[in-house]
Amino acid sequence: MKLDPVSLRLFVAVMEDGTIAGASAREHIAPSAASRRLSELETALRVELFKRSNKGVEPTAAAFALLNMARGVLNDMDGIATQMRDYASGTRGHVRVVANISAISQFLPRELQSFLALHPQVDVRLQELISTAVAHAVAENAADVGILNAGNYGDKVTLLPYHTDELVLVVPAGHLLARRKSARLAEVLGEDFVGMHPGSAINNQLTRAAADAGLPLKLRMQVSSYDALCQMVVAGLGVGVLPRGSAALYRGALAIRVVTLTEPWAMRQLALCVRADDSLSSVGRLLVEHLRAR
Repeated sequence: MKLDPVSLRLFVAVMEDGTIAGASAREHIAPSAASRRLSELETALRVELFKRSNKGVEPTAAAFALLNMARGVLNDMDGIATQMRDYASGTRGHVRVVANISAISQFLPRELQSFLALHPQVDVRLQELISTAVAHAVAENAADVGILNAGNYGDKVTLLPYHTDELVLVVPAGHLLARRKSARLAEVLGEDFVGMHPGSAINNQLTRAAADAGLPLKLRMQVSSYDALCQMVVAGLGVGVLPRGSAALYRGALAIRVVTLTEPWAMRQLALCVRADDSLSSVGRLLVEHLRAR
């Protein structure tokens, strides 16, 4: 039995997009040709991958089982092609990295710069995701290395210590709290908050801490970046919480003040995330060792 990589890539696209039409556009193939390829893949594998109806396609249990294997095969093939193609230029490997915004804004720029200075032959591809999505991407072989908030993400991944991360309160320069060096969360829950996007670890932590204090969290708005959060704080639309290292990036340019949160949960542990089956490539292992050493 011969499996066509084009059909495998199309299959993965359908699973990720949810529709044949969307996957066809992504893979630059006509929908009719895409349907035919999927039918041929089912015939070759002797299993039904999708339930078809007038509402579209619904993956079967076999499709979900195939997804992880297909990603692994395609990644191996991409790795072979990349290494062979790039021998002349000196690039001989690639690593797919997914990380949360805390790691990206505080630690990864200088650490990746030093890694690539030592290993210019390695291509690092980085994508930002929230911590739960980071763990899922690594577990499903959509990424090689992840960086996330330490926690319990199941037995498909292994966590390794990385950096300590401290959450702080940011307030406008003219705010009464700007005179304070430190504060407890219960003292500021009367304020409007500018939060990160839904599902973010910081929002989840604030919600839990407010519930523990028996007070509501007045989340006035949610944004998708620390830069947007700080801009909203400067505009007087609320106070916010973000990592100290990230807040330091904006202190000089924006009229914000940083207040220490005297809460045990304000000190967080970031972790490196790899698959539990120890399937890292040699260059992936090289990157993990470099990040742990830093």
